Amino acid sequence: MPSFDVVCKPNLVEVGNAVDQANREISTRFDFKGSDARVEQSDKGKDCELTLFADDDFKLGQVRDVLMAKMAKRSVDLRFLDQEAAPEKVGMDKRKQTIKVRAGIESAAAKRIVQLVKDSKTKLTASINGDSVRVTGAKRDALQECMGLLRTQVTDVPLSFDNFRD
Repeated sequence: MPSFDVVCKPNLVEVGNAVDQANREISTRFDFKGSDARVEQSDKGKDCELTLFADDDFKLGQVRDVLMAKMAKRSVDLRFLDQEAAPEKVGMDKRKQTIKVRAGIESAAAKRIVQLVKDSKTKLTASINGDSVRVTGAKRDALQECMGLLRTQVTDVPLSFDNFRD
């Protein structure tokens, strides 16, 4: 029976490349001379975090802008980045901000995807498998229509499709 998986999975190699390029640009820019501005990446399996360091809030914003530009240039979708954490004060006048890289579909978004598949009036079934959603059906064309529907309807989460099987 044909099926595919709906996943939210960033390319961590490209994220690492973007972090390296951002650090290289920060180290050569004149406005960061003599400051401790940098981006660090911590890999913990599925959970990846980026930590931004700078001397003050303005420079922290500049570091964030450089990182976002490099991510966009490396074709990493910026919706993978969860920037809700507020900058924290570290030491005398240093600032730090952590940005989480999303991996996996959250349960609310997965339920919404399953509901969209059910409401589409196609002969498809969707089930939640951990941090992905499996969609199965009898016809390949219906599965491809479902992919198009999900691309247009779900815009807050960067979705990709894996394991398309006949």
